[in-house]
Amino acid sequence: MNQSRQKKIIQTSIIGIVTNIALAIFKAIVGLISGSIAITLDAVNNLSDALSSLITIIGTKLAGKEPDKKHPLGYGRIEYLSASIISVIVLYAGITSLQESIKKIVHPETATYSIVTLLIIFVAIIVKIVLGSYVKKVGQTEDSDALVASGQDALNDSIVSTSTLVAAILYLFCHISIEAWLGLIIAFVIIKSGFEMLRDTISEILGERIDADITQKVKASIETFDRVQGAYDLIIHNYGPDRLIGSVHIEVPSNMTAKELDTLERHIAEKTYKDTGVTLTGISIYAQNVNDESSAIIEADIRKMVMSHPHVLQMHGFYLDNGKRQIRFDIIIDFDVEDRHALYQEIVNEVKRKYPIYSFYVQLDADISD
Repeated sequence: MNQSRQKKIIQTSIIGIVTNIALAIFKAIVGLISGSIAITLDAVNNLSDALSSLITIIGTKLAGKEPDKKHPLGYGRIEYLSASIISVIVLYAGITSLQESIKKIVHPETATYSIVTLLIIFVAIIVKIVLGSYVKKVGQTEDSDALVASGQDALNDSIVSTSTLVAAILYLFCHISIEAWLGLIIAFVIIKSGFEMLRDTISEILGERIDADITQKVKASIETFDRVQGAYDLIIHNYGPDRLIGSVHIEVPSNMTAKELDTLERHIAEKTYKDTGVTLTGISIYAQNVNDESSAIIEADIRKMVMSHPHVLQMHGFYLDNGKRQIRFDIIIDFDVEDRHALYQEIVNEVKRKYPIYSFYVQLDADISD
């Protein structure tokens, strides 16, 4: 793992721990003195936030371990596991808050507030807004799901604390108590936040589509080489926020030698890593017909036929072998099509009818990257 990234994540998490513990102590004191369930629950939520920051530190340190024989691609995905643990903690805090709020609704207790109480809550709101914005920004900059989640959670807390402040003002000046019901709302907000965090981290672990900005930069880097006519079938696997490993097909002239291809592939891998940080471990080729006007005409005609189908996203890898009377190419069909294989078969049959003297090898590719 990048050492500067690890250091920044840990520093930010330490700031979160110290700030949340301080807020928890102040809110707990105010909550106990005033008898406010909402403020007390908010204090518990601050402790869960501090624990989340501690888990972020542990997860970041473990994710930074060097690759070994058992895990040759490193431990980067531990960051996603730590984010999942944080999500479960938030969910637990929300469920506990829900139970306490229901108890207060069934057996109501009157809270007492003072101007000092209101000032402390107000200060806590400001602190949470500043902390949440800072942590989330660092998380986005350093590509840390755990930090982004912690930052967003802190911003959500500021909204919850604002609600608590409003309830306190209502009681102080209008003698209207909505404490228990507000605690119920807070509990649902916490549960919702925890569920969304857990959903997002599970999605990361399952393997999400790589960000279009990254894939487009990789393809652009590859296509800067003169003899590369296109980059296709790019697959990038995420083994942690700073460890992306992929493979790609490149379209090159059919008359290139093995020596030329070997040199080209090495240069592509080197430049791509330098430009994007993505390690290309596999570079395969599509041969392109060279100085063959008849194949160019047939390719243009087939491309027009194939792309006339609205759900076909791309056709690539076209090659016509006149000696063997073979035509091969790949197509990508949108995932939104109800039956992709039926459409694929329809296209194959269509080109076969138009060019019956050729045998066709058409590969149905998946829409894996932009």
